[in-house]
Amino acid sequence: MSFREGLEAFLIIVVLLKFLDKTNNKNLKQYVWKGTFAGAVTSIILGLALMQISNHIGGVSATAKLWESLSSFIAVGLITTFIYWMITHGRQIKKHIETKATLNLSIKGIFLLSFLMIAREGAEIAIFSFAGKYSIAPIIYGVGLSAVIATLIHHSLIKVKLKTIFNITLAYLILQAGFLLGYSIHEALSALKELKIIDSSHAILNKAFNLSKTVLYHKEGVLGLPLYVLFGWYSKPEWIQFLTQYSYTFILFFYWFKRKS
Repeated sequence: MSFREGLEAFLIIVVLLKFLDKTNNKNLKQYVWKGTFAGAVTSIILGLALMQISNHIGGVSATAKLWESLSSFIAVGLITTFIYWMITHGRQIKKHIETKATLNLSIKGIFLLSFLMIAREGAEIAIFSFAGKYSIAPIIYGVGLSAVIATLIHHSLIKVKLKTIFNITLAYLILQAGFLLGYSIHEALSALKELKIIDSSHAILNKAFNLSKTVLYHKEGVLGLPLYVLFGWYSKPEWIQFLTQYSYTFILFFYWFKRKS
């Protein structure tokens, strides 16, 4: 769990750092690190606060799901803004880099995106740690391993051409934003079910498909887990989650390719 959650957050950080490198905004990397540090500290504080709240609203799991739903939805807004900016300024980015000019990026936006991605995943890890569901040692190992892998991915991208970096960054962010939107809906529905606000037989919980007993299972499957972390694959989505996630993803890819043509 800690490996999966950590890698999700760290990959976004890697993408931001590489983008700042390539757009001559290295001075802004400090705000990525500041956001990451603030997010890590906030994760612990939020974990403790959510644990207290969970004592009043029906358990640790429901609290974590509500937090994940809300924070994911906010993250979608931040990432979508960044994606829109990248798509509409794609040609300008290339021109700025060729002339060694510095792009005018939002310090606040970069800090908030880094902060929220770390806090979003970290708070879930923290709340389950404080609840005693998982012991501390494997959580530290999982987060540490995800950080190492993200670092290796970061350095492996150093010699890739600018156009490739831009396309990889944009495509990855679109996929992640779609995933976060679907994930936000799924966690909200799951929390409502756990809090008995909606019944488990409610039509809104109907699955589009269920591949949880195959290698495509998103939590443990040999293919499903890496697809989940890297591309936002989910093996048993509700219809509303499935349609919303992939409609959003399709619309952004369509807008991107339309602007390029």
